[in-house]
Amino acid sequence: MAKFPGFRREALLCLAGDVNAAAEKIIAQLGLARLPQEDGFFRQVWLTPASVDGRAAGSGIWYLLTPEVLSALHRLQAEESWRFLGGDPVEHVSLDPRDGRTWVTVLGAEARLSHRPELTVPGGVWQGARLKAGAGPHGWALLSCTLRPAWDEKEFELGSRAALEREFPGAREWIGALTR
Repeated sequence: MAKFPGFRREALLCLAGDVNAAAEKIIAQLGLARLPQEDGFFRQVWLTPASVDGRAAGSGIWYLLTPEVLSALHRLQAEESWRFLGGDPVEHVSLDPRDGRTWVTVLGAEARLSHRPELTVPGGVWQGARLKAGAGPHGWALLSCTLRPAWDEKEFELGSRAALEREFPGAREWIGALTR
């Protein structure tokens, strides 16, 4: 299990006001806990025994979002793949410092609505996600996230609203929605 600073399962699995009954049931059934800094509910479910330069070659988590809980803008040095597993559609925002481009991908199950079931984000790209407003009746979305190489907390950086707005002035609305 990946180590997170200050991780205490009983302190992180605080549900009051953050989830509906269906999401609460999924959190309990899957043994999810509150994810520090970025937010959302997660559980590491895979860590490859293979290693590269002394580090696991890959890791994976289940990740749950609700209307009140989002994936705050952050960046990782590792490549990350997101897969939609169920629930309501998710708006995933990427801010690329290499070319200043901003793109939004809707992860979901409805190809006829231009949803995508999967997205891979290159290392070094800012990313965040939230449930798509008014897009579904569930009040939650369950995703799977895989990192290559494996999660390393030293490579996680939480986005600063002011710094991101300076770097990506055309994305102020998204930055405001996905930062604290």
